[in-house]
Amino acid sequence: MSKQYEIPVGAQHISLLEPLHFKFTTENEKIISTAANVYYVHRGIEQACCSKFKFRQVSFVVGRVCGLCSISHTTAYSQVAEKLLNLEIPRRAKYLRMLVIELDRIHSHLLCLIHVSENAGFEALFMKTMQYREFSMELLEAICGNRIQYDFSIVGGVARDLKLPVAHEVVGRLKRFKPELDELMDIFMHNWTLSLKNKGSGKITRETAMRLNVVGPFARAAGLAIDVRNETEDLLPWKEVGFEMITGEDGDVHARNIVRLKEIYVSINIIENIINGLPESELVTETKAFPDGEAVVRLEAPRGELFYYAKGNKTQVLERLKIKAPTFSNIAGMVEGFTGNEYGSVPAIIASYDPCLSCTAR
Repeated sequence: MSKQYEIPVGAQHISLLEPLHFKFTTENEKIISTAANVYYVHRGIEQACCSKFKFRQVSFVVGRVCGLCSISHTTAYSQVAEKLLNLEIPRRAKYLRMLVIELDRIHSHLLCLIHVSENAGFEALFMKTMQYREFSMELLEAICGNRIQYDFSIVGGVARDLKLPVAHEVVGRLKRFKPELDELMDIFMHNWTLSLKNKGSGKITRETAMRLNVVGPFARAAGLAIDVRNETEDLLPWKEVGFEMITGEDGDVHARNIVRLKEIYVSINIIENIINGLPESELVTETKAFPDGEAVVRLEAPRGELFYYAKGNKTQVLERLKIKAPTFSNIAGMVEGFTGNEYGSVPAIIASYDPCLSCTAR
């Protein structure tokens, strides 16, 4: 009779430096059950937004929820506030919001692939991909003014315009990045150490993804065709700029890697279309109104659906703000994906999930 062991992973672990704890029950190196605990870090951001800051300042506060997803949080909040104000933002502001969201998606997806390489022990690719990612950080800094906390989307529009020299720089840097992306795709498609040995690892089916409400690349790699960009044309005209949904079939580590790489190609196409067709208009719609009523907004962050709820009462301070981050939606799917796998594949599986507990724990 084989002996069972309980093995903890997280919150302090080389492959999981997040306030998330997994307890694996293993038998002959195979995981037979998984339990998860989300150790919330209560930073009080939602409460502060409803007590310490005026509603126009909140977009800057929620940008501190997460350094990686700063653009997604500020944009989602700005959109929900605009709903409460019954405010239509200028067309140029919509295009610029999409531009920085897609640049941030490139930056975030590359970082996920960096962690995949690191957890697979492929140190050379880890450093190479980190170098390739640097261009997206530099472009975001050139457009937004900051390297990490971008503060680009504000209530009513955007804080900065896209200057012509910067637009030319974006197009040029993307052109130089495409051969590097082709190289990464080839490595992830054909390298045994990095990706092929993980075929079948961390697998979830389309039915499981639907049952557990999995979102983002995690869901799309399992064949579940869900993407908020496909459903919210009333807020941002994604289909006008070439949005294309990428899905996989296998729902494993390898499939998630490939979906993210293919989504980077789509993001590049969207950015180029935006710059080539950027409309002329103001950057901000001004109003003296105060938020009133309730509203919700969904936005496709790099990791999946980001949900914002806000309630206003015709004063400068919101009555309620609630945020649901994509990693929170994916934790149940993560638990499901571990079971039945070898314990040695855990680091690669965790990296392919791309968890962000900073967004989840507020």
